[in-house]
Amino acid sequence: MRLKLVPQETSFDFFKRWKIWLGLSALLMVVAFGSFMLRGLNYGIDFRGGTTIRTESAQPVDVAAYREALGVLGMGDVVISEVFDPAFDDDQNVAMIRIQAQDDEEAVTAEMIAQVRTALQAVAPDIQFVSVESVGPKVSGELIQTAVLAVVLAIGAVLVYIWLRFEWQFALAAVVALVHDVILTIGIFSEVQIKFDLAIIAALLTIVGYSLNDTVVVFDRVRENLRKYKKKSLPEVLNLSINETLSRTVMTSVTTLLALVSLFVLGGDVIRGFVFAMIWGVIVGTYSSVFVASSILLYLGVKRDWSKPSSTSGNQFANVDA
Repeated sequence: MRLKLVPQETSFDFFKRWKIWLGLSALLMVVAFGSFMLRGLNYGIDFRGGTTIRTESAQPVDVAAYREALGVLGMGDVVISEVFDPAFDDDQNVAMIRIQAQDDEEAVTAEMIAQVRTALQAVAPDIQFVSVESVGPKVSGELIQTAVLAVVLAIGAVLVYIWLRFEWQFALAAVVALVHDVILTIGIFSEVQIKFDLAIIAALLTIVGYSLNDTVVVFDRVRENLRKYKKKSLPEVLNLSINETLSRTVMTSVTTLLALVSLFVLGGDVIRGFVFAMIWGVIVGTYSSVFVASSILLYLGVKRDWSKPSSTSGNQFANVDA
């Protein structure tokens, strides 16, 4: 007996109160944008600038001990990671320590570096500072602009892709759903003040791809059903299409969340921010694919071109039972 997350055949009416769903999504976007404007983001070292110290020691790197030793110095955001390389000797243990820029300083001062060295020598007496490099606020500001540009270009590419594959109404609906996902993700990071760094930008781009995949599956079935059921109204076709792909959507989201929750619990602090963004993005992306993108499409309407032959190919995974 197979476990099913949803019944094999469903007949939910997703558009009985579609205006409420759009209103709720618009309200959440306003709240998220307001939180971003008022509270801002808790930028990590990537965007605030700081100093990177490369250390080397004959003793194995104990990240927890390093972090505990530096925690008493009150330097703010400190990221410690061990560096692995097959070319290293057995007694060559390398770590990277990244310290955020201190107030009114472009880099960590020499006195602070000396304090870091003293604190770490209590853990590894033979520790050596192989290199010390600093990144100023100007470079970090350019990095923020590049990150924003990457997200905007990704969404723009999605707009062109969907427009060419479907119609402009589908493209606009998909892009609105993607913007909805990105804004809500930024909003939740602003509200809970989790560190926002380059890993989160990577998560945002991944969320864009994941949400788009869900939306394209639904839209592909909508296009197929529009040609197959020529006498059905658009809300009926949309409801039918979402119900037909609901099993696949739920199964994909739940299995992805299982892996992400495991990483969040067991993965450690280094990737926790990235995984949190992914968990939130999967939930919001699934919601927007079902309610936001389809509701926007219903609002815009679809021009049915009956001169094109009917297609029954669809998506081969659309009817997979969950």
